[in-house]
Amino acid sequence: LWVASTDYRGEMNVSDEILKRTADSYRRIRNTTRFLLANLGDFDPAKHRLEPDKLLALDRWVIGRAYELQGKFKNAYDEYEFHRIYQELHNFCVLDLGSFYLDIIKDRQYTTPQDSTARRSAQTAIYTVLEAMVRWLAPILSYTAEEVWCHMPGGRSASVLLETWHEFSQPAGKSANEEMNLQFWEQVRQLREDVSKELEKLRVAGAIGSSLDAEVNLYCDDGLLRMLSALGDELRFVLITSYARVLPDAERIADAEPAMNFNGRLWIKATPSLHAKCIRCWHHRADVGTHASHPEICGRCVSNIEGPGEVRNYA
Repeated sequence: LWVASTDYRGEMNVSDEILKRTADSYRRIRNTTRFLLANLGDFDPAKHRLEPDKLLALDRWVIGRAYELQGKFKNAYDEYEFHRIYQELHNFCVLDLGSFYLDIIKDRQYTTPQDSTARRSAQTAIYTVLEAMVRWLAPILSYTAEEVWCHMPGGRSASVLLETWHEFSQPAGKSANEEMNLQFWEQVRQLREDVSKELEKLRVAGAIGSSLDAEVNLYCDDGLLRMLSALGDELRFVLITSYARVLPDAERIADAEPAMNFNGRLWIKATPSLHAKCIRCWHHRADVGTHASHPEICGRCVSNIEGPGEVRNYA
């Protein structure tokens, strides 16, 4: 990995510190593949894989992102620019997956019914990303790629080293809701960064523990109001807060903080939630304690356990 991460057209430096950083990067990539595999434990592609038009919007985004990256990797391999592959792959694991996509889908993976569309959609996306990623890794981290390949679900050839590029079944960013394209989710990522800064202030002050202990109000201009309102109640799952409300700028309160990524178009007010905490999903919700048979969990968890399960369309 150190050889691949270094631009061999210039001077190549090596030291214990450089190798230590490379080892940390390797563990990040390896642990990302382990997390993906762990969430495919009960997934059979022949039975459970959903068609692209059945996937949730966020799952289509991550597949579109992988498709976009694969195009870059093809060019980089053709040009023997292995350091570009290393940089893009590491950033994909850290930024796109670890701190965004995988962080958001944990709730869906662990709280919705096992065979629900919400959960199988996430697994379909994870499986698709892993099918592509294991091939990206193969020329550089051959043993790791082979190890991943042997533990992936579904029928496959004897070795990843006998494979070519993964064939995606949908183009990048293609969505049943065309507004929720790659650019839409990039703005959502920027929103998460700004909200996280406000939540960190509450955490440092001792007002909250995790982000689910908080609620956020977002005061937006008309364009952002329309964009964020499209997510409805599912915005809270994206921000990983118990409530997330989108309000017009005209209703902004005096102590709302400006969002640094949106240049005067968005203000944020984060507060600790006063509602009881659901012991199953950890969200603080007004309906916790209103169900006689399950006095400690929220309404959606009751539905996920005993009813048809909650409906997710976007995240």
